[in-house]
Amino acid sequence: MQIRLATKADLDAVMRLLDIGRQRMAATGNTQQWVQGYPQRATVEEDLRRGQCYVGEDAGRVVATFVLAEGPDRTYAHIWQGQWLHNERPYCVIHRMAADETQRGVFAEVMAFCKARAANLRIDTHKDNAPMLHNIRKHGFAYCGVIHTDNGSERLAFQWLRTET
Repeated sequence: MQIRLATKADLDAVMRLLDIGRQRMAATGNTQQWVQGYPQRATVEEDLRRGQCYVGEDAGRVVATFVLAEGPDRTYAHIWQGQWLHNERPYCVIHRMAADETQRGVFAEVMAFCKARAANLRIDTHKDNAPMLHNIRKHGFAYCGVIHTDNGSERLAFQWLRTET
C-alpha cells in the first residue's frame, strides 16, 4: 500500500471508506461512535483543505484513509481519570481511520507512516471499539485517560512517544 496526501479527487473514495468504517463498527458492537452521519462530507473537505487527510492506495485503488493532524487538538486539552505521558512536547493526532474490508495490515502501515513523521502521537476511540483498541495497544500506545469529543461523548485516549536511543 502506498500512502499519500489525499486530494479533492479522492473525496468520494474517502467517504466510501468512512461508510465502510461505520458499518464495521456497528457489526462489531460499537454503535456509539461515528453516528448521525459522522464524519460528514464537510469534515473531510476541511481535512483536505488543511492538508491532513491521507489515503492508502493499492494497485491504483484508494483502500484506506486517515487523518494525521498537528496538535494541539482542543478535544485533547483536558483529560480525565489519568494524564498524558508528556504534555509539553508538540504532538500529532490520528483521526478518522478506515479501510476497505478486503485490506489487511492497514493499521500497521498507517502507524509506521505516522511514527516516521512524529515523535509524539495521540489517538482515541470509543470503549466499544474492540478492534481499534486491540490495534492501538498492539502498536505501543499507552492508555492515558478519558477525553470528550465536541459532542460530549467519552473516548479512551492513548499516547505513543518515540524513545530516544
